[in-house]
Amino acid sequence: MPSQPSPPFPSKEEIRDFIQESPSPVGKREIGRAFRLSGNAGIKLKAVLKEMLEEGEIARGEHRRFVVPKGLPPVSVLEISGTDSDGEVMARPISWKAQEPLPPIFVAMERRGRTALWPGERILARVRQTKDGTYTARIIRRIGAAPDRILGVLEKEGNGIRLLPTDRRHKHIYRISRDDMGEAHEGDLALAEVTRSSHRTREARIIESFGSMRAPRAISRIAIQSHDIPTEFSPEALALAERAGPPEEKGRTDFRAIPLVTIDGPNARDFDDAVWAEADPENPGGWHLLVAIADVAHYVREDDALDRVAFERGNSVYFPDRVVPMLPEQLSNGWCSLKPGEDRSCLAVHLWIDGDGQLLRHEFQRGLMRSAARLTYEQVQRAEDGSPDEATAPLWESVLKPLYGAYRALKKARAGRGTIELDLPDREMVLDADGIPVAIQAALRFDSHRLIEECMILANVAAAETLEKRRTPCMYRIHDVPPASKLEPLREFLTSLDLRLAKGQVLRPRHFNQILQQAADTAYSEIINLVVLRSQSKAEYSPENYGHFGLALTRYCHFTSPIRRYADLLVHRALIRALGFGKDGLSEKTEKRLAEIGEHISLVERRAETAERDAVDRYATLFLEDRVGGEFSGQINGVTRFGLFITLDDTGADGFVPVRTLGWDHFVHDAVHHRLAGQQSGLTFRLGDRVRVKLVEASAARGSLLFAIVEGGMTEKIRRKPAGKRPGKRPGKRPPQKKTAQTRRKR
Repeated sequence: MPSQPSPPFPSKEEIRDFIQESPSPVGKREIGRAFRLSGNAGIKLKAVLKEMLEEGEIARGEHRRFVVPKGLPPVSVLEISGTDSDGEVMARPISWKAQEPLPPIFVAMERRGRTALWPGERILARVRQTKDGTYTARIIRRIGAAPDRILGVLEKEGNGIRLLPTDRRHKHIYRISRDDMGEAHEGDLALAEVTRSSHRTREARIIESFGSMRAPRAISRIAIQSHDIPTEFSPEALALAERAGPPEEKGRTDFRAIPLVTIDGPNARDFDDAVWAEADPENPGGWHLLVAIADVAHYVREDDALDRVAFERGNSVYFPDRVVPMLPEQLSNGWCSLKPGEDRSCLAVHLWIDGDGQLLRHEFQRGLMRSAARLTYEQVQRAEDGSPDEATAPLWESVLKPLYGAYRALKKARAGRGTIELDLPDREMVLDADGIPVAIQAALRFDSHRLIEECMILANVAAAETLEKRRTPCMYRIHDVPPASKLEPLREFLTSLDLRLAKGQVLRPRHFNQILQQAADTAYSEIINLVVLRSQSKAEYSPENYGHFGLALTRYCHFTSPIRRYADLLVHRALIRALGFGKDGLSEKTEKRLAEIGEHISLVERRAETAERDAVDRYATLFLEDRVGGEFSGQINGVTRFGLFITLDDTGADGFVPVRTLGWDHFVHDAVHHRLAGQQSGLTFRLGDRVRVKLVEASAARGSLLFAIVEGGMTEKIRRKPAGKRPGKRPGKRPPQKKTAQTRRKR
């Protein structure tokens, strides 16, 4: 019997009409059933629904069901229009499809520590209609500031001074008169206010100077200012942190006799996890682990001043020269930090695993602990390698050796479930006492790092399983399967390298591992790791569980870092409620807001990642400033129609080669095969190609490096139609083929 043809995929208009006409709220499953979608069509539906959400065509209603919004979508992009007669900040929607006039939109005042909103600035906001027909907007994130205030570096220009903005999105340069310099000097990092802006003249005056670009913390200040990261705590939050003290013993399990240890990097100051292990006498070959996590929920209560600042920040932000913490220092480095020899409250989980690393059972307890030692990854690894020191020698047999035994079992479980094993180099910035970069080096990674990672992953799984079993809401850490829009280009690129990614079956992490293993000993190993990483979905926080594709886990949450992640604090509160550990658990009020909270903390997490990456790029540029004109070897790690992105071998610094500098030919961008190809010469630059480049420009102000190709690229045969004959004319000769970028420039 012939198979039934697949139904056509619905248009956005059909999906919108179905949602609007449905008698009850619908989700993705109901939409899929209505249009008889299955297989890859389900993946496409998810992508289309995401687009419709972003475009405001649909919105999330109760229980994250889809609705067609009336009036403004509940999440909208707005532009600040100014203030009304009472000084209230007003905004207007970027797009307004209704026939009615634009509604008044009042923007709720932001908390302390945030820069002011300026006319022309765009925001992503959660919008709610009030009874009088007006709207109130609460900011989710700021998309881009109008250039009324600009952070930049002062440079000499002829007889005057100009301001070069640090934000690469601001393409214009502003002139500063001597009278408007204030206390600032040439070379300073300064905040300026635009006084005139037209297509002919752009002028500004200095509001505040932060000293030289090479002054301590100047680079991280740029990242903080550019990405609008809050740095000041409210007086109420600081007062609560000051009043914090030691926890009461009543109602807590006493772990102080167990030699729990913290293992962190040498520069860590907040210690929120401690571990211990022993062989399990009831399970030959198995292990009993104890993971104890700082009990932040004891000090940060729902909707108090500390909770509000922690929610606003969402996470701590880590720069090479400083940390912007989620919580005040009195807690993050004080009462919530598991310092050796000091009593600390904790939420701990006992974990029993078999010899293959499978979790047999687990039990959570709220307790009191005293860390036996503060150890570093390097110390612990040296002990494993046979060179213990004064701190690790007494703990080797009783603590560290059993931990490594448990790690080897957990490593088997990881391999068995097929976690994606990406192998990408990690670089770290080395600063001198003045905060100036003196080296960029490969970050060392030991089994001691992996030991702690596996212990934390296991504890996170146990937390998610406990909450699911107790039917208690959980803020899951979700990582969806890669979207089809990224998989097809990946498959085509891999095919060009004679590699095949499984098609026509359910994709598993192990399929990516097979690709990575095949590429492991090739020249393209690093690039293939990179393109596989880029093909993955973004990990997010959500009260709906979609599993964690990268870790190959069906349920997963973040439980182990409540000092620096708000998501973990929510999971702690959920466990306290589920297990009856106290009255400071998750409330029903917060439970109803979990979807909204998940969106917020996912957004601020990306903001932190972008700011951290931005700071590292600027430090790398500052490090290379005095090497302009030098030549470096590197690899093409990105190809666009505008040019090539290059990663240098020695430092890992990233820079750009504009396409206009590649030579006389016209280069065409081939997105499928990640390459730029010259139409006449056949000279081709592909993702992963080795190149030698010259550093042309290094701008620490903008965090950008510009290169020119010295050697690299390969000549590919060009398919041409035979030259046709014209009456009375002989076919002309083709120009000689050029072999390299170097020979093109000599021409």
